[in-house]
Amino acid sequence: MEVSKDSLSTVLDVNDLEDDIQHVNNPIVGLEPIVKKYLAAVKEYRQEGNSFFFSDGSAQVEVRVVSDEIIRVRLAPQGVFLEEFSYALSHTEQKVTVFSCIEDEHTYSVQTNTVACVINKSDFLVSFEDIHGHLINQDLSAMHWEENVDFGGYYVYATKKCNEEESFFGLGDKSSDFNLRGNRYINWNTDAYSFGKGQDPLYRTIPFYMGINEGISYGIFFDNTFKSHFDFACQDKDKISFWADGGEMQYYYIHGPHMMDVLKRYHSLTGTHQMPAKWTLGFHQCRWSYYPEKKVKDIARNFRERKIPCDAIYLDIDYMDGYRCFTWNRKYFPDPARMMKELADDGFKMVVIIDPGIRVDENYRIFKEGKQNNYFCRRCDDYFMEGHVWPGRCQFPDFTNPKVREWWGGLFKELVDAGVAGVWNDMNEPAVFGSGTFPVDVRHNYDGFHGSHRKAHNIYGMQMVRSTYEGLKKLQKNKRPFTITRAGYSGVQRYATVWTGDNVASWEHLKIGIVQCQRLSISGISFCGTDIGGFSGEPDGELFARWIQMGVFSPFMRAHSAGDTAEREPWSFGQEYEDINRKFIELRYRLLPYIYSAFWEHYRHSFPILRPLVMQEQENVLTHSIQDIFTFGDKILVAPVSDPGATSKNVYLPAGKWYNYWTHESFVGGQEHLIPAPIDSMPIFVKAGSVIPESPLMQYVGEYEVDELIFQIYYSDYEVNSFYFEDHDDTFAFEQNIYLEKKYVVNGDHKSMTIVQTVEGLFTPRYETYDLKIIGLPFTPSKVLIDGKEFTNDLEFDDLKRVRIKSSKNFRRIEILA
Repeated sequence: MEVSKDSLSTVLDVNDLEDDIQHVNNPIVGLEPIVKKYLAAVKEYRQEGNSFFFSDGSAQVEVRVVSDEIIRVRLAPQGVFLEEFSYALSHTEQKVTVFSCIEDEHTYSVQTNTVACVINKSDFLVSFEDIHGHLINQDLSAMHWEENVDFGGYYVYATKKCNEEESFFGLGDKSSDFNLRGNRYINWNTDAYSFGKGQDPLYRTIPFYMGINEGISYGIFFDNTFKSHFDFACQDKDKISFWADGGEMQYYYIHGPHMMDVLKRYHSLTGTHQMPAKWTLGFHQCRWSYYPEKKVKDIARNFRERKIPCDAIYLDIDYMDGYRCFTWNRKYFPDPARMMKELADDGFKMVVIIDPGIRVDENYRIFKEGKQNNYFCRRCDDYFMEGHVWPGRCQFPDFTNPKVREWWGGLFKELVDAGVAGVWNDMNEPAVFGSGTFPVDVRHNYDGFHGSHRKAHNIYGMQMVRSTYEGLKKLQKNKRPFTITRAGYSGVQRYATVWTGDNVASWEHLKIGIVQCQRLSISGISFCGTDIGGFSGEPDGELFARWIQMGVFSPFMRAHSAGDTAEREPWSFGQEYEDINRKFIELRYRLLPYIYSAFWEHYRHSFPILRPLVMQEQENVLTHSIQDIFTFGDKILVAPVSDPGATSKNVYLPAGKWYNYWTHESFVGGQEHLIPAPIDSMPIFVKAGSVIPESPLMQYVGEYEVDELIFQIYYSDYEVNSFYFEDHDDTFAFEQNIYLEKKYVVNGDHKSMTIVQTVEGLFTPRYETYDLKIIGLPFTPSKVLIDGKEFTNDLEFDDLKRVRIKSSKNFRRIEILA
């Protein structure tokens, strides 16, 4: 047989290879021990579009320019990256103006016109600088990994240098102090009933934090859905570490220099909340559980007879037939559609709870459909995953499967047809009695990128509420869906509001809730709130009233309590506290135009709704430790009272001029003030120059058509911008520019004040006039010009010494002269 040269070469190569093989009786000899491995010196570099790849000869790191201010770093221990997929990202286009990679003797520098990612050649340390070469964030040790022999893949680690004065904020709803420094955290969605201060983990996984280093802010978003860990100078005061039990080391460096810049850019990656229907911003009353129908009607009647505004009543799990989702207990609720129609006629919306556990019952339609279509989660050996929750033995849909999400979303049709206005997703960490959650060997579709529950656990609840949101959006036609979720991951804000879970009726938990809402807001989840009054335990009238006061300035305002506690409606603690609670719930409704406008500012411009003082003055180290004062939007500052018996509070006001909302007394910012705070009051301040839209008092959103809009306008001797948004309140017409965005510029001096209005959008409101209440004038006005024409009516002064002017809604310029 004739042998070709190529074949002969192959035979020789194989023989040479066999000569090199060491044949031993013990095959373990030669295996490397499993230890942490670190990136070594950079040996290779190449570019593909906006991605730059660096290798130490084995592992590979991708540095991708996402935008002018965002750079992604990604590690592949063996040089092969996983497929690109993220539930967190909103897939919005990013803008990159210019980028390049500059090499010198010691480093590679991937640069945009704003920021540079610098890689040391000798040790593969990664750092980030601004365009002026100022070092902002740097590795303390090179990225590293350790093989996971039980599940495959790797534990992946990043370790950053912690500077002496550096502070850290974010990570979602952690129950520790606001500044994360000195603590270690775990992200693993957990049903944390009656959690305590510092208890961790809790219900949500938001692996995003912001650092402030020498007055400059930056962000790190560690987009990894496995159990993750963060250490902020806890184990070692000189380092910050974050790591995960699987997946890739993949993080986004987000440049500031201000916290607001960082957060807006994080929203550019993960999205914002959708624009909510205005009724969802009213007061909501909930309990585990209101039943039967007579009880629900009694609650509604009490709100209306006592003249306490309310927009929504909730039904917890007892409305179902044997806790079977999408069913009704006909003994308690014989005709749900009639009941909800009667409630709607009186201005109430109905929100119902839905859990993921589907009872194993061959006579139950939902279970039969899920089983027949293979929609339920299975374990590694192909058995259905089963666990006990409220209905008993249950199976659980795999919401990471697009077909399951579509099916689940369609199941809400009968509830929507009957009149349900919103859906509350609970127990979706997922929670399972006894075991806590699913076994980690449960398999998930993961939108075709298959994985175990180790990978899917933290996004299970997010995908459940996603399917709920998308289903309601189809079924409710042009109405904006209202969904709530207990569990979630970064990006969950695109589908739902959240509350902080099963808290406790205690003063400590009121304090925790104030911190949690701020932390959620600067972690991308602005539409958040607490169970007002505490879920478990018994508040007294003072605690409940103080919680209601804080709740007025929570984006989501809902009272909720457990079934084994005394009832806690606003009237449950006697007449004195009922009057106080009514006063503050009425304040919420008067401020709804301002609150709704703040949500538009979030939706359209990515601003957080609650803003901690550190976001106002990040260069002032004092604000890094203030956690019980914040602003709602950028105009109203609140200082909730969270100590029993307190009748005053020290309030730090940021730089500038502020007015006491109640008395209109002016205060100089940049310092602390002792403010009276009796039980029927709470320190509230308004920034000078603000234009605050207010509504006539209503018992529910849309109770009647407004015939005149009210504005409180605060004098300032420097220029201040404000805005007001209005539309149809609950449709998607705003997407076709059927809205009005009104912008106001206020300025003044010792003898004049001007108010300029510009209008954008196509919405046409029915009212024609404004009631303008001018506050804080340093002079007595003698003349008012509206668009150059003299105002001929008498200038009115009300009992709070406000100058009141009636004007057309279409004015362009008002001048108030001494």
